[in-house]
Amino acid sequence: MRTIVVGSGAGGATAARELARQGMEVVVLEAGGRFKPFTRRIGFAEPIRRMGLLGGEDSVSRFIPAYRTTRSSEELLLVRSVAVGGCTLVTCGNMVRADGGLKEIGLDLTKEFEELEGCMGIAPVPKERWRPLTADMFAVAQRRGLEPKATPKSVNMERCTSCGLCELGCATGAKWDSRRFLSEAMRQGTTLRPRARVIRVVMEDGRAAGVQLEGGGEVVKGDAVVLAAGGLGTAQILKASGFEPSDTLWADLVLTVGGVSDNARQLEEPPMAWYSQRDGYIISPYLDVLSHIFHRPWRKVALNDRVGVMVKLAEEANGRVLADGTVQKPVSERDQERLLAASTEVRSIMEEAGVQGPFVNGLLHGGHLGGTVPLRREDIETMHPSSLPEKLWVADLSLMPRSQGLPTVLTTGALALRVSRHLT
Repeated sequence: MRTIVVGSGAGGATAARELARQGMEVVVLEAGGRFKPFTRRIGFAEPIRRMGLLGGEDSVSRFIPAYRTTRSSEELLLVRSVAVGGCTLVTCGNMVRADGGLKEIGLDLTKEFEELEGCMGIAPVPKERWRPLTADMFAVAQRRGLEPKATPKSVNMERCTSCGLCELGCATGAKWDSRRFLSEAMRQGTTLRPRARVIRVVMEDGRAAGVQLEGGGEVVKGDAVVLAAGGLGTAQILKASGFEPSDTLWADLVLTVGGVSDNARQLEEPPMAWYSQRDGYIISPYLDVLSHIFHRPWRKVALNDRVGVMVKLAEEANGRVLADGTVQKPVSERDQERLLAASTEVRSIMEEAGVQGPFVNGLLHGGHLGGTVPLRREDIETMHPSSLPEKLWVADLSLMPRSQGLPTVLTTGALALRVSRHLT
């Protein structure tokens, strides 16, 4: 049996690895090219950054070629990575069991979580690697009863240099990304084709029989097709293929509150060393590099003096994806109010820890895109959404019914693992 897997991130790589282990012939098609992490010291660009010569959000892809940005509304920028390894390349290595909304539809991923955790080497960042200000803010959160805890990460701390640039790619290979699963799959005979962008699913006799590639119109045939191109990519392919993804796109909202502390050097530690779970969001120390480089209101503060604390919010699933890749997704009035309340809480914690103003919000952006092919209770037995034809599967966050407000790499892998086993 020959299976086409579209996408090489957490979902695609996990599915490819499992299918190959089951003896299938697997072809992985990835729209992006090979990834190269950012290896220069970020401080080299400080003078021209402060003059605004690096540009704004439109320059992100020139700075980091794998990044793709999409303005879905006036207030929200969606960010993802298109490269071999997908969005796992530019995450912070956090591995949290994000399963909000799954128990309500009868889906328990405990076994998949445990299996993936066992092979990823998950542990928190030792507190001796935290910057003093990060420890101080942790203590404030403890005093306030917010129950902060060290973030579980799949990072080899012996190889980690605490460069703070996880979101720009790990230059030392300390952080887990899905290329490790891809390598395992390829040792089992899987074929990986970079720069092979899929535009639609090819149907024969009412079943998925392959995919068509951009450019010359090449058709890659297979006995089954697994879409794992992310919340945007999967929905776009489905739309172009004549299927209607759900207009329930969600994107965990990320807003980093920026403050000032002389010589804080927050970038000299792994980002998001701890987090506190709140009602529908988390807070975590995080110097948002994209905001520092490209967000105009942050330009006046030097890198070593900038302090950031993130709010990651589970938000309303109110977006839609069109066949041409256009995304329409506003930030609801309720979510704006929740962001305001959460950022106010964060500023208070920062102030108590000695961080000074002016406090300026960073770039509001959304990642962890999903929800466009949401699973329903009747789908759980087969892990095949009833809206899809035979032999066409989805193995990414598109299956998640709602936003999580948490890191989602582990959840994406768990979903893909469950799907691929049902497929076999």
